[in-house]
Amino acid sequence: MKRAIWRALSVLPLLFLLSGCVERTAVLNPQGPVARTQYDLIMWSIGFMLLIIVVVFTLFTVVLIRYREKPENADYEPPDEEGNTLLEIVWTAIPVLIVAALAVPTVKATFAFEKPPTDKVKPITIHVTAANWKWIFSYPEENIETVNYVHIPAGVPVRFKLTSVGPMNSFWVPELGGQKYAMDGMETELILQADKPGSYMGRSANFSGEKFTHMEFEVVAQKGDDFKQWVNEVKQTAPKLNENKYAKILEPGLVGRMTFSNTHLEWIDHAKQNSHHVERKSAGNHGNPDHDMAKDSHHHGE
Repeated sequence: MKRAIWRALSVLPLLFLLSGCVERTAVLNPQGPVARTQYDLIMWSIGFMLLIIVVVFTLFTVVLIRYREKPENADYEPPDEEGNTLLEIVWTAIPVLIVAALAVPTVKATFAFEKPPTDKVKPITIHVTAANWKWIFSYPEENIETVNYVHIPAGVPVRFKLTSVGPMNSFWVPELGGQKYAMDGMETELILQADKPGSYMGRSANFSGEKFTHMEFEVVAQKGDDFKQWVNEVKQTAPKLNENKYAKILEPGLVGRMTFSNTHLEWIDHAKQNSHHVERKSAGNHGNPDHDMAKDSHHHGE
């Protein structure tokens, strides 16, 4: 008994160390309807599994104490059992019920995520292009483009159309919802929404090379009027994006935040065309990679 107590106490310092790793886990700080639904699923799964653990350890303790060997039953030999239909049904049904209890709400939520959380507000569309090692956001309706940051209106569903130039990546904003893959020559959709204005960090959740850990971006949620004002400011003050400039942005490396008053969708949509030939073309036109793009970047609306 004393040995078991000492083992339990030895684990406590590890728990304290782990609790200090982060101030608050972003996944457990939902700031939108999608993230909140996923948070509820996480809590349901954890609570359900804890209940199973409590039941199993309770039964284990009861059996261990009640049926342990004692002096008065040291010579007891249990009878042979060829089978027990009732027990076999029970220990088959219990796992099935456990899987169903976890799977049913998960499947229902997964299908619900394919639609906007509300039909009262029209979603906006933003094309997301992942490249080594930056994120490019194109607004087709507003005809503007940003690099490594994106502005969205709070309380409005956002339909992110994801694709990639080269390696597969994973688009993830933990406080707004789960991740989804971005793949070259393909398009996937992820619908997210921020409940209130704020700043939410996004990142790549898929290894894509030596600098993928720096592949982060900021999601700035604004009130509707502030978002429209930012869009108008970008249209009036940001430079135009051309094919040569875009080709240099796509070159492997890190860049700073950039803003443009048009989008690369005017001449290429990577979701509809395999982009490896674009990389070869850009490599031929630009023999010297520009590693100082961050110095020439434009950042508007901050």
